[in-house]
Amino acid sequence: MGRNRIAWASAAALMVATLGVAAVPAQATATTTATTTACPTGWGSQAETRSAATSESVTNIRTGRHACFDRMVVDVPGASTRELGYSVRYVSRLYQDGSGRQIAVGGGAVIEVRVAAPAYDPATGKPTYPAKAGQRLTGVNLTGYRTFRDARFVGSFEGDTQIGLGVRARLPFRVWVAADRVVVDVAHNWTGAR
Repeated sequence: MGRNRIAWASAAALMVATLGVAAVPAQATATTTATTTACPTGWGSQAETRSAATSESVTNIRTGRHACFDRMVVDVPGASTRELGYSVRYVSRLYQDGSGRQIAVGGGAVIEVRVAAPAYDPATGKPTYPAKAGQRLTGVNLTGYRTFRDARFVGSFEGDTQIGLGVRARLPFRVWVAADRVVVDVAHNWTGAR
């Protein structure tokens, strides 16, 4: 009978320990994640450029919402990271290359995004991204975004594609490239707070 009590007590202790351990980490993980997740800091609002060029064409421009920033992605299929050049900067007014026509972009501040890739097929001149100068970006809906307010196609001239990105205010941003795309992230605020 003593052996049964010890076996039963050991089994009960093991069950309590297992249930306790299983319950604690889930709660601790949720608390830890909520308190340690921080937004990136160290971004700025000065112009960012990268010299490179590609003969590949822009085929899509898309946006996404993230916890700390809003993102714009310019897709250039077939371009390698070393071939993708860009110029991203805040401007007081946005003018279309070639014509000099001013393009109105809504928001408290405007970022001019230039990608060193045409939005047309260089061999035929046929558009590879279906948009007209001054119109909102095709398929982009900015409802619910914390930072982005407006996104306009400005044009594509002499191998560069111009986009106007209207944001809530002059906020920090970063630009980076991956194979097939140029990415622009604009932070929700300057402090890194969520």
